[in-house]
This record gives sequence, structure tokens and C-alpha cells, in this order.
Amino acid sequence: MPARTTRKTETAPATSVRRNGRPRTATASARIYADLRAEIVSLQRRPGAALSEAEIALAYGVSRTPVREAILKLSDEGLVEIFPQSGIIVSRIPVGALPEAIVVRKALEETTARMAAQVAAPSRILALRSMVERQREADAARNSDAFHQADEMFHATIAEIAGYPGIWRLILQVKVNVDRMRRLTLPQAGRMTGVIAEHAAILSAIEQHDGDGAAAAMGKHLARLFRDISAIKDINPEFFDGPSQPIDRTTTTNGRTA
Repeated sequence: MPARTTRKTETAPATSVRRNGRPRTATASARIYADLRAEIVSLQRRPGAALSEAEIALAYGVSRTPVREAILKLSDEGLVEIFPQSGIIVSRIPVGALPEAIVVRKALEETTARMAAQVAAPSRILALRSMVERQREADAARNSDAFHQADEMFHATIAEIAGYPGIWRLILQVKVNVDRMRRLTLPQAGRMTGVIAEHAAILSAIEQHDGDGAAAAMGKHLARLFRDISAIKDINPEFFDGPSQPIDRTTTTNGRTA
């Protein structure tokens, strides 16, 4: 009987449950994962930077177990690399994977833009317009974080208007490494101003209920990402992994030149 009591006491921390039913370690792991992922995607944690389980555990006031769970999940997404007996680093941006991710995103968002144009109510158009205005304000303030947040909201709202918010959730998974590259483009002179003009063209087509025009404007907007790959890699080679490939995708799916 004493031995049975001892084992129960030892295992209690790992199985303790909050009032909402979630294990404490799972809750901590999810929070650490979300924070680390956001820091990696925003480049607060740069490609190639080392991660310390001990330091992260200390910062969150937890054991290494939830930290390790979070890091394993990030590894599954290709955002960190784990070297046994050596350490953990933030993965470099995989050049070879970027074109495929852009192709997937472009195809999906051309579809949501076309569908949104067919059904957009005046109130939703006003919401999109306010997001473009927020981007103008962020551009004027040279605030790339606020600009990126408004950019994400603009695209997510188009998917919501189309009636398929789940498409945006899928895109978020597909474009994670593209986002890291995009964050490197924002400080470039004229970049944010150019994005605003492209968003304005998408918004105009949606407002006119021009489905084909909205899809074409979205395709042109996202086709820019293909051209960014080589240029940004040349400026920041230390952030990328693998050889660059010839990229020539300057047309949208309906044949218009981007």
C-alpha cells in the first residue's frame, strides 16, 4: 500500500487537470508553441538562431516537458531543427519549398477573391477598406508589424466574405515559410506602398462585384512573391537554406501578366 501511494503522488503533476479539463502541461505547451511560432514567423527569432529549452522553461516558469513538446511540434512544421547532443536552432528558410507554397496560396486566394466579389455586402466592403487604411497608417509610421497584421486581416476577411474561412486557416499552414520571407521584404523601399496599391485594386474589383477582376488582381498581387525569392535571398543569404531555382511565374491562372 505505501508503494502504491508513492507512485500516485509521483504521477499526479503530469496528469493534473485544470477546471476546463485540459492537462496543465498541455496548456503550457500550447502557449509556448504559439509564442515561439509567432516569434519565428515574425523573425524575432532569426533563422539559424539557437533555442535553449532551459532558458525557455525558466522564462515560462515550467519544467522542460511542455517546452520539449512545443519544440517537437515546431520541428514537425519545419520551423526548428533538433540536433541530438548538440542543440536546437531556428530553421533557415527553405528556398526550394517556397514556390510550391506560393502556388497553393495563389490558387486558393484567387478563388476566395472571386467568390467574395459575388456576395460582398456594403458593410464587409467597408471593413476591407478600413484594413487598407490601417496599412496606409502603418506605412506612414514605418511600422512593419502593424502593416503585416492588417495585411493578414485583409486576406482573412476576404475568405470570410466568400463564406469559406477554413480556406484561410489552411493557407496559414501552407504559407508559414513564405511569411518569414515576406517579413524580410517589408523594410524594402516602396514595398508597403506597392502592397497597398495591390490591395486597393483587389478591393475595387470586389466592390464592383467583378469576380474575374478580383481573382486577377489577387493573382497579380501574390505573383509578386515569386519574384521576391531570389532578390531577398541575395540580400539575406544567411537566412536561407538550399539552392535557389530559376523562377518565372509572372502570369496569373487566367493568362494575364503580373
